[in-house]
Amino acid sequence: MNVLDAPLVSETRRNHALEHATIHILSGRFPGRALAGHSNPTGFFLIGELSTEDIRAAASEALTRLQNGESRLAVHAGCGTNYVVTGALAGLFAIIGLIGTKSTRERFERFPLLILLSILAFMTGQPLGLALQKRVTTQPNPGSLAIVDVYPVSKTIHRVVTHA
Repeated sequence: MNVLDAPLVSETRRNHALEHATIHILSGRFPGRALAGHSNPTGFFLIGELSTEDIRAAASEALTRLQNGESRLAVHAGCGTNYVVTGALAGLFAIIGLIGTKSTRERFERFPLLILLSILAFMTGQPLGLALQKRVTTQPNPGSLAIVDVYPVSKTIHRVVTHA
């Protein structure tokens, strides 16, 4: 069995896709509103100043649109996957850029190279992060996923509960 199809992983990937699709829809309805999310096997948290009704409606629409094949909604440029990939690449490239240096002076002399490598990490991290979302961290086919409940946890945090 593919690890991506393991029950907890598969459910998290489907919820991650639904989270992204919900954020896409809410961003269209409320431009400029700061939104974030966190997915797990039983649903996702949505962070932002929105009403429960707005989130419920957007999540329902997002699920319907994913069920109808709008897989592009599962990938989001603001996903943490992009930040992790870009940060990991920047760290890796910095280590590579410092290989062979023994003194502070040698490290300082490599500073322009480190800047160049950081730019390269940023340029490759974004598309690589999007590809990783598309193939690994989200599953745009919701299958039998259903929204069970949407409720506020605090003024700016809502919980969307799902069931596969």
